[in-house]
Amino acid sequence: MKVIRLKAPGGLDHLTMVEVPEAAAPGKGEITVRLHASSLNYHDYRVMAVPGSVADGRIPMSDGAGVVEAVGAGVTSFRPGDHVVSHFFPGWISGEPYLPGFETTPGDGVDGYARERVTVPDFFFTQAPKGWSHEEAATITTAGLTAWRALIVNGNLKAGDTVLVLGTGGVSIAALQLAKAMGATVIATSSSDEKRARLEALGAAHTLNYKTQPDWGTGVNDWTGGRGVDHVVEVGGPGTLPQSIEAVRVGGHISLIGVLTGRSGEVPTGALMRKQARLHGLIVGNRVQQQDYVRALEATGIRPVIDSSFPLEKIADAFRHEESGRHFGKICLTW
Repeated sequence: MKVIRLKAPGGLDHLTMVEVPEAAAPGKGEITVRLHASSLNYHDYRVMAVPGSVADGRIPMSDGAGVVEAVGAGVTSFRPGDHVVSHFFPGWISGEPYLPGFETTPGDGVDGYARERVTVPDFFFTQAPKGWSHEEAATITTAGLTAWRALIVNGNLKAGDTVLVLGTGGVSIAALQLAKAMGATVIATSSSDEKRARLEALGAAHTLNYKTQPDWGTGVNDWTGGRGVDHVVEVGGPGTLPQSIEAVRVGGHISLIGVLTGRSGEVPTGALMRKQARLHGLIVGNRVQQQDYVRALEATGIRPVIDSSFPLEKIADAFRHEESGRHFGKICLTW
Protein backbone atom coordinates (compact mmCIF):
# COMPACT_ATOMS: atom_id res chain seq x y z
CA MET A 1 0.00 0.00 0.00
CA LYS A 2 1.02 3.64 -0.43
CA VAL A 3 2.18 5.76 2.50
CA ILE A 4 3.79 9.16 2.91
CA ARG A 5 6.98 9.26 4.98
CA LEU A 6 8.90 12.24 6.29
CA LYS A 7 12.62 11.69 5.86
CA ALA A 8 15.26 13.25 8.09
CA PRO A 9 16.04 16.04 8.69
CA GLY A 10 12.43 17.01 7.97
CA GLY A 11 10.87 19.82 5.99
CA LEU A 12 8.23 19.76 3.25
CA ASP A 13 10.82 18.84 0.59
CA HIS A 14 11.48 15.56 2.43
CA LEU A 15 7.95 14.17 2.17
CA THR A 16 7.94 11.12 -0.10
CA MET A 17 5.39 8.50 -1.15
CA VAL A 18 6.57 4.89 -0.82
CA GLU A 19 5.14 1.37 -1.11
CA VAL A 20 4.96 -0.74 2.06
CA PRO A 21 3.32 -4.08 2.95
CA GLU A 22 -0.43 -4.07 3.53
CA ALA A 23 -1.78 -3.41 7.02
CA ALA A 24 -2.03 -6.50 9.22
CA ALA A 25 -5.34 -8.23 9.78
CA PRO A 26 -7.08 -6.96 12.93
CA GLY A 27 -6.42 -8.84 16.14
CA LYS A 28 -8.52 -8.88 19.28
CA GLY A 29 -10.00 -5.42 19.93
CA GLU A 30 -8.65 -4.00 16.65
CA ILE A 31 -10.12 -2.65 13.42
CA THR A 32 -8.72 -2.17 9.93
CA VAL A 33 -9.69 1.11 8.29
CA ARG A 34 -9.38 1.97 4.61
CA LEU A 35 -8.44 5.63 4.88
CA HIS A 36 -9.71 8.15 2.33
CA ALA A 37 -9.03 11.64 3.71
CA SER A 38 -7.11 13.80 6.15
CA SER A 39 -7.17 17.50 6.94
CA LEU A 40 -4.27 19.86 7.57
CA ASN A 41 -3.61 21.46 10.94
CA TYR A 42 -0.95 23.85 12.18
CA HIS A 43 0.27 21.06 14.46
CA ASP A 44 0.94 18.85 11.42
CA TYR A 45 2.71 21.72 9.69
CA ARG A 46 5.08 22.30 12.62
CA VAL A 47 5.85 18.58 12.85
CA MET A 48 6.92 18.50 9.21
CA ALA A 49 8.42 21.95 8.74
CA VAL A 50 10.68 22.11 11.81
CA PRO A 51 13.78 19.92 11.34
CA GLY A 52 14.17 17.14 13.87
CA SER A 53 10.61 17.34 15.20
CA VAL A 54 9.87 13.64 14.64
CA ALA A 55 11.67 10.38 14.01
CA ASP A 56 13.06 9.65 10.55
CA GLY A 57 10.44 7.97 8.36
CA ARG A 58 7.43 9.11 10.38
CA ILE A 59 4.07 8.81 8.61
CA PRO A 60 2.45 12.24 9.09
CA MET A 61 -1.11 13.51 9.63
CA SER A 62 -3.09 13.43 12.87
CA ASP A 63 -6.51 13.39 11.17
CA GLY A 64 -7.83 10.36 9.31
CA ALA A 65 -11.26 9.41 7.96
CA GLY A 66 -12.37 6.31 6.10
CA VAL A 67 -14.33 3.06 6.15
CA VAL A 68 -13.98 0.06 8.46
CA GLU A 69 -12.92 -2.94 6.36
CA ALA A 70 -12.56 -5.58 9.08
CA VAL A 71 -12.97 -5.97 12.85
CA GLY A 72 -11.16 -8.26 15.25
CA ALA A 73 -12.52 -10.47 18.01
CA GLY A 74 -14.41 -8.65 20.74
CA VAL A 75 -15.10 -5.47 18.73
CA THR A 76 -18.75 -4.46 19.17
CA SER A 77 -18.72 -0.70 18.50
CA PHE A 78 -17.88 -0.97 14.78
CA ARG A 79 -18.91 -3.08 11.84
CA PRO A 80 -17.41 -3.40 8.34
CA GLY A 81 -18.73 -0.54 6.23
CA ASP A 82 -18.93 1.99 9.08
CA HIS A 83 -17.62 5.46 8.24
CA VAL A 84 -15.20 6.50 10.96
CA VAL A 85 -12.86 9.30 11.98
CA SER A 86 -9.67 9.16 14.05
CA HIS A 87 -8.99 10.62 17.49
CA PHE A 88 -6.08 12.97 18.28
CA PHE A 89 -5.23 11.43 21.69
CA PRO A 90 -6.12 7.74 21.23
CA GLY A 91 -5.58 6.75 24.86
CA TRP A 92 -7.50 9.66 26.38
CA ILE A 93 -10.96 8.15 26.52
CA SER A 94 -12.68 10.43 29.05
CA GLY A 95 -12.11 12.59 32.10
CA GLU A 96 -9.45 15.18 32.72
CA PRO A 97 -6.33 15.46 30.51
CA TYR A 98 -3.27 13.56 31.67
CA LEU A 99 -0.89 13.69 28.68
CA PRO A 100 1.75 16.46 28.84
CA GLY A 101 2.79 16.15 25.20
CA PHE A 102 2.24 14.41 21.88
CA GLU A 103 3.88 11.02 22.48
CA THR A 104 0.70 9.17 21.48
CA THR A 105 -0.55 11.59 18.82
CA PRO A 106 -0.70 10.10 15.31
CA GLY A 107 1.66 11.86 12.93
CA ASP A 108 3.83 13.07 15.81
CA GLY A 109 4.79 10.59 18.53
CA VAL A 110 3.49 7.63 16.49
CA ASP A 111 2.77 7.08 12.80
CA GLY A 112 -0.21 8.96 11.42
CA TYR A 113 -2.84 8.59 8.72
CA ALA A 114 -1.15 9.60 5.44
CA ARG A 115 -1.55 6.02 4.16
CA GLU A 116 -4.13 3.81 2.52
CA ARG A 117 -4.92 1.46 5.42
CA VAL A 118 -4.29 1.17 9.13
CA THR A 119 -4.95 -1.50 11.76
CA VAL A 120 -5.29 -0.09 15.28
CA PRO A 121 -7.23 -0.65 18.53
CA ASP A 122 -10.88 0.27 18.06
CA PHE A 123 -10.69 3.22 20.48
CA PHE A 124 -8.42 5.06 18.02
CA PHE A 125 -11.56 5.96 16.02
CA THR A 126 -15.15 7.11 16.54
CA GLN A 127 -18.13 7.02 14.22
CA ALA A 128 -18.15 9.87 11.68
CA PRO A 129 -21.20 12.14 11.38
CA LYS A 130 -23.89 10.43 9.33
CA GLY A 131 -24.01 11.54 5.70
CA TRP A 132 -20.69 13.38 5.77
CA SER A 133 -18.01 12.93 3.14
CA HIS A 134 -14.64 11.58 4.26
CA GLU A 135 -13.11 15.04 3.70
CA GLU A 136 -15.74 16.65 5.92
CA ALA A 137 -15.29 14.02 8.64
CA ALA A 138 -11.51 14.50 8.64
CA THR A 139 -11.96 18.12 9.77
CA ILE A 140 -13.38 17.27 13.19
CA THR A 141 -10.48 15.32 14.77
CA THR A 142 -8.32 18.32 15.63
CA ALA A 143 -9.84 21.66 14.61
CA GLY A 144 -13.49 20.87 15.19
CA LEU A 145 -13.04 19.11 18.51
CA THR A 146 -10.81 21.94 19.75
CA ALA A 147 -13.58 24.46 19.05
CA TRP A 148 -16.14 22.19 20.78
CA ARG A 149 -14.04 21.80 23.91
CA ALA A 150 -13.16 25.50 24.04
CA LEU A 151 -16.73 26.75 23.82
CA ILE A 152 -18.97 23.95 25.06
CA VAL A 153 -16.94 21.75 27.43
CA ASN A 154 -14.76 24.42 29.06
CA GLY A 155 -16.70 27.57 28.20
CA ASN A 156 -20.25 26.40 28.96
CA LEU A 157 -21.44 28.48 26.02
CA LYS A 158 -25.11 29.44 26.12
CA ALA A 159 -27.55 31.30 23.90
CA GLY A 160 -27.05 35.06 24.10
CA ASP A 161 -23.30 34.88 24.79
CA THR A 162 -20.81 36.79 22.65
CA VAL A 163 -17.81 35.02 21.12
CA LEU A 164 -14.68 36.45 19.51
CA VAL A 165 -12.81 34.32 16.96
CA LEU A 166 -9.46 35.25 15.45
CA GLY A 167 -8.76 34.70 11.75
CA THR A 168 -10.20 32.23 9.26
CA GLY A 169 -8.42 28.96 10.02
CA GLY A 170 -10.13 25.68 10.78
CA VAL A 171 -10.61 26.17 14.53
CA SER A 172 -11.91 29.72 14.17
CA ILE A 173 -14.42 28.84 11.45
CA ALA A 174 -15.62 25.79 13.39
CA ALA A 175 -16.02 27.96 16.51
CA LEU A 176 -17.99 30.57 14.55
CA GLN A 177 -20.37 27.94 13.18
CA LEU A 178 -20.79 26.23 16.54
CA ALA A 179 -21.40 29.52 18.40
CA LYS A 180 -24.03 30.60 15.86
CA ALA A 181 -25.80 27.24 16.09
CA MET A 182 -25.92 27.63 19.88
CA GLY A 183 -27.52 31.09 19.66
CA ALA A 184 -24.44 33.19 20.40
CA THR A 185 -23.31 36.42 18.73
CA VAL A 186 -19.95 36.17 16.97
CA ILE A 187 -17.30 38.82 16.31
CA ALA A 188 -14.39 37.88 14.04
CA THR A 189 -11.06 39.32 12.93
CA SER A 190 -9.13 39.00 9.67
CA SER A 191 -6.47 40.92 7.76
CA SER A 192 -8.47 40.54 4.53
CA ASP A 193 -11.61 42.52 3.80
CA GLU A 194 -12.63 39.81 1.33
CA LYS A 195 -12.41 37.20 4.09
CA ARG A 196 -14.31 39.52 6.44
CA ALA A 197 -17.18 39.50 3.95
CA ARG A 198 -17.14 35.70 3.94
CA LEU A 199 -17.13 35.64 7.74
CA GLU A 200 -20.19 37.85 7.75
CA ALA A 201 -21.87 35.57 5.22
CA LEU A 202 -21.29 32.70 7.67
CA GLY A 203 -23.04 34.66 10.40
CA ALA A 204 -20.48 36.91 12.09
CA ALA A 205 -22.34 39.93 13.42
CA HIS A 206 -19.26 42.16 13.29
CA THR A 207 -15.75 41.89 11.84
CA LEU A 208 -12.54 43.86 12.26
CA ASN A 209 -9.40 44.11 10.13
CA TYR A 210 -6.54 43.57 12.57
CA LYS A 211 -3.99 45.03 10.16
CA THR A 212 -5.73 48.39 9.76
CA GLN A 213 -7.00 48.35 13.35
CA PRO A 214 -4.17 46.94 15.47
CA ASP A 215 -6.04 47.86 18.67
CA TRP A 216 -8.87 45.53 17.72
CA GLY A 217 -9.43 44.60 21.36
CA THR A 218 -10.63 48.15 21.96
CA GLY A 219 -12.75 47.91 18.82
CA VAL A 220 -14.44 44.78 20.15
CA ASN A 221 -15.09 46.50 23.49
CA ASP A 222 -16.60 49.50 21.73
CA TRP A 223 -18.89 47.31 19.61
CA THR A 224 -20.17 45.51 22.73
CA GLY A 225 -20.93 48.82 24.44
CA GLY A 226 -17.92 48.55 26.74
CA ARG A 227 -18.94 45.17 28.17
CA GLY A 228 -16.51 42.95 26.25
CA VAL A 229 -17.11 39.42 24.96
CA ASP A 230 -17.93 36.36 27.04
CA HIS A 231 -15.52 34.05 25.18
CA VAL A 232 -12.37 34.46 23.12
CA VAL A 233 -11.06 31.60 20.97
CA GLU A 234 -7.39 32.63 21.06
CA VAL A 235 -5.31 31.03 18.29
CA GLY A 236 -2.47 33.54 18.01
CA GLY A 237 -0.67 33.27 21.33
CA PRO A 238 1.69 35.94 22.69
CA GLY A 239 1.25 38.32 19.76
CA THR A 240 -2.53 38.54 20.11
CA LEU A 241 -3.18 37.69 23.76
CA PRO A 242 -2.97 41.31 25.04
CA GLN A 243 -5.72 42.36 22.62
CA SER A 244 -7.80 39.31 23.54
CA ILE A 245 -7.56 40.28 27.21
CA GLU A 246 -8.65 43.80 26.26
CA ALA A 247 -11.62 42.35 24.35
CA VAL A 248 -12.91 39.93 27.01
CA ARG A 249 -15.46 41.02 29.59
CA VAL A 250 -14.77 41.09 33.31
CA GLY A 251 -15.03 37.49 34.45
CA GLY A 252 -14.93 36.21 30.88
CA HIS A 253 -13.25 33.18 29.35
CA ILE A 254 -10.23 32.99 27.01
CA SER A 255 -9.39 29.62 25.43
CA LEU A 256 -5.70 29.60 24.54
CA ILE A 257 -5.47 26.99 21.80
CA GLY A 258 -2.83 28.23 19.35
CA VAL A 259 0.64 29.73 19.09
CA LEU A 260 0.61 31.16 15.56
CA THR A 261 2.57 34.22 16.71
CA GLY A 262 5.17 32.28 18.71
CA ARG A 263 5.58 29.76 21.49
CA SER A 264 6.57 32.19 24.25
CA GLY A 265 6.13 35.83 25.17
CA GLU A 266 4.92 38.23 27.83
CA VAL A 267 1.49 37.79 29.38
CA PRO A 268 -0.01 41.09 30.59
CA THR A 269 -0.81 39.67 34.00
CA GLY A 270 -2.03 43.00 35.41
CA ALA A 271 -4.62 43.36 32.65
CA LEU A 272 -5.69 39.73 33.07
CA MET A 273 -6.13 40.22 36.81
CA ARG A 274 -8.15 43.41 36.33
CA LYS A 275 -10.46 41.53 34.00
CA GLN A 276 -10.62 38.59 36.47
CA ALA A 277 -10.77 36.49 33.32
CA ARG A 278 -10.22 32.75 33.05
CA LEU A 279 -7.32 31.91 30.71
CA HIS A 280 -7.58 28.21 29.85
CA GLY A 281 -4.93 26.46 27.76
CA LEU A 282 -6.16 23.37 25.95
CA ILE A 283 -5.16 20.82 23.31
CA VAL A 284 -8.04 19.17 21.41
CA GLY A 285 -10.15 16.83 23.63
CA ASN A 286 -10.94 13.29 24.69
CA ARG A 287 -12.78 10.51 22.87
CA VAL A 288 -16.09 10.93 24.73
CA GLN A 289 -16.05 14.65 23.92
CA GLN A 290 -15.53 13.78 20.25
CA GLN A 291 -18.52 11.44 20.34
CA ASP A 292 -20.61 14.21 21.94
CA TYR A 293 -19.42 16.62 19.24
CA VAL A 294 -20.40 14.21 16.46
CA ARG A 295 -23.93 13.97 17.90
CA ALA A 296 -24.13 17.76 18.08
CA LEU A 297 -23.04 18.10 14.46
CA GLU A 298 -25.76 15.68 13.38
CA ALA A 299 -28.37 17.53 15.46
CA THR A 300 -27.49 21.04 14.30
CA GLY A 301 -26.76 20.35 10.64
CA ILE A 302 -23.44 22.20 10.76
CA ARG A 303 -21.15 21.27 7.85
CA PRO A 304 -17.46 22.27 7.76
CA VAL A 305 -16.05 24.88 5.41
CA ILE A 306 -13.48 23.23 3.13
CA ASP A 307 -11.16 25.56 1.31
CA SER A 308 -9.56 23.03 -1.05
CA SER A 309 -8.56 19.39 -1.48
CA PHE A 310 -5.27 17.91 -2.71
CA PRO A 311 -4.41 14.33 -3.67
CA LEU A 312 -2.24 12.51 -1.13
CA GLU A 313 0.86 12.63 -3.33
CA LYS A 314 0.57 16.46 -3.39
CA ILE A 315 0.83 16.72 0.39
CA ALA A 316 3.74 19.19 0.24
CA ASP A 317 1.74 21.47 -2.08
CA ALA A 318 -1.18 21.33 0.33
CA PHE A 319 1.02 22.48 3.21
CA ARG A 320 2.55 25.22 1.10
CA HIS A 321 -0.99 26.46 0.46
CA GLU A 322 -1.58 26.46 4.22
CA GLU A 323 1.74 28.23 4.73
CA SER A 324 0.64 31.01 2.35
CA GLY A 325 -2.31 31.93 4.57
CA ARG A 326 -4.64 32.26 1.59
CA HIS A 327 -7.03 29.55 2.76
CA PHE A 328 -10.44 30.03 4.37
CA GLY A 329 -11.46 27.04 6.48
CA LYS A 330 -9.94 23.59 6.14
CA ILE A 331 -7.51 22.16 3.56
CA CYS A 332 -7.92 18.43 2.93
CA LEU A 333 -6.02 15.51 1.44
CA THR A 334 -8.04 12.86 -0.42
CA TRP A 335 -7.17 9.47 -1.85
